[in-house]
Amino acid sequence: MTSSQKLRIAVLGSGSGSNCQSIFNAIDDGSLNAEVVIVLTDIKGAYILERAANRGIRNELIDCQGFKNKFPLESQQALAAQLTELNIDLICLAGFMRLVKHPLLNAFPNRILNIHPALLPAYPGIAAWKQAIDDKASQAGCTVHYVDAGMDTGEILMQAYVPVLSNDNAESLHERIQVQEHILYPAAIKSAAARLAL
Repeated sequence: MTSSQKLRIAVLGSGSGSNCQSIFNAIDDGSLNAEVVIVLTDIKGAYILERAANRGIRNELIDCQGFKNKFPLESQQALAAQLTELNIDLICLAGFMRLVKHPLLNAFPNRILNIHPALLPAYPGIAAWKQAIDDKASQAGCTVHYVDAGMDTGEILMQAYVPVLSNDNAESLHERIQVQEHILYPAAIKSAAARLAL
């Protein structure tokens, strides 16, 4: 793609979609030359779908074949085919709680991003902000990284730091990390787009 072309994004999320909203906001204010083509979730009724619908963006439920946590290979193969047909340039995971594996990784090499609420490689996995509090860490933050076959193990693209305050609990720290996530993710997507233009 060239720098004048709009980046075609697919967003995958499992929850309210606040990071998806940050992408919408960056597109609206002109800081991100992109179009969110489709928003997908594995959770029926997730608010991220409503955010997309409110903007007239195609939004769909991913068929995970009844599995609560697994992301079946057949589902990933179908999704890879769908997103290829839509000419998606970049897949952005925004609170997507299933592990992406080779059907999607092979179809979109170095074109899947994730945002994680910790300074990777510290605190991979779920509830990373709680891990930081339990560990009495002095700083926390968030990381945007390329997705590989591991859990939060891909190449780090960008990070933002958040100090852990003496009166912090898991909830207050998480709220402050999210503020930084909403700044960091659009900036990292812009950086990833520049790489694709090379």
